[in-house]
Amino acid sequence: MDVLKSIWLFIQNQVLGMKWLSEVIGSGLSAVGLDVSSRIGGSIQFFIYDVVKITVLLCFLIFVISYIQSYFPPERSKKILGRFHGIGANIIAALLGTVTPFCSCSSIPLFIGFTSAGLPLGVTFSFLISSPMVDLGSLVLLMSIFGAKVAIVYVVLGLIVAVIGGTMIEKLHMENQVEEFIRNVSGVDIESPNLTVNDRLIYAKDQVVNTFKKVFPYILAGVGVGAIIHNWIPEHWIQIVLGSDNPFGVLLSVVVGIPMYADIFGTIPVAEALLAKGALLGTVLSFMMAVTTLSLPSLIMLRKAVKPKLLGLFIGICAAGIIIVGYLFNVFQYMFV
Repeated sequence: MDVLKSIWLFIQNQVLGMKWLSEVIGSGLSAVGLDVSSRIGGSIQFFIYDVVKITVLLCFLIFVISYIQSYFPPERSKKILGRFHGIGANIIAALLGTVTPFCSCSSIPLFIGFTSAGLPLGVTFSFLISSPMVDLGSLVLLMSIFGAKVAIVYVVLGLIVAVIGGTMIEKLHMENQVEEFIRNVSGVDIESPNLTVNDRLIYAKDQVVNTFKKVFPYILAGVGVGAIIHNWIPEHWIQIVLGSDNPFGVLLSVVVGIPMYADIFGTIPVAEALLAKGALLGTVLSFMMAVTTLSLPSLIMLRKAVKPKLLGLFIGICAAGIIIVGYLFNVFQYMFV
């Protein structure tokens, strides 16, 4: 048992977390005369290390996930979802969302396509919630920073929020709250192309390039903010605002997160820095969920597809679920330390 634990810790710290890379960068900066224990030196080390680590993991994960995703194009996903009914369909939709490496804005066109194809509204919303909030990439990245237990529980709770949210929307029969142009689109049944292994590899490579171009600016911004928090903001400030002494820390993190726009790859460096400064785990994870699921740009895009009543319900359900998840993690944080 101890051997397995040691192997897992090595994988988590040295393979996923790339702690060796931080030491190499620190040694390199010291060799050129930069004091990595200073604020400036520490910020530069944090920035280079996190940018390289996240970029390497991102490219590898997007390649693997995109290869898997090549087996689930929209036409095939529509057929798979069409075979299920009730809460089972919501569960399948949420799980399909985990193999789509998209931010919330990228998920909305698929949501529109599924809805116009005649899939139940609640099912498409389960997909819309799950896709940006939890995916295979986020699971691995969360493991590299927060550990396996936190990553797995985060993904499971995210899926639960997606399933419950979609089920509630389905039970309330909000189909008339979808904009007319989507409801009146006639579905076209397109057969999934028969791709060769080489076709799938090319597709995965193209997805890596395209995703990297879209995501990299947010990685730079997220790591930059994380470096400032990590090395320049006093620890007691973070503890006062987002620590255990503030019962409204989770609510505040959700309110702050909604106007921002980034995917999970851009929010993880900020979350890592906040946690290191004393912010509670649930508060940090709520911030991540709010940024990835309820970003203002994605809500503006979604408003083009649904009417205000349904949009408000979507925001309310997601916000309530995120807040509950945050407080649960804070209450049981001792189990993950």
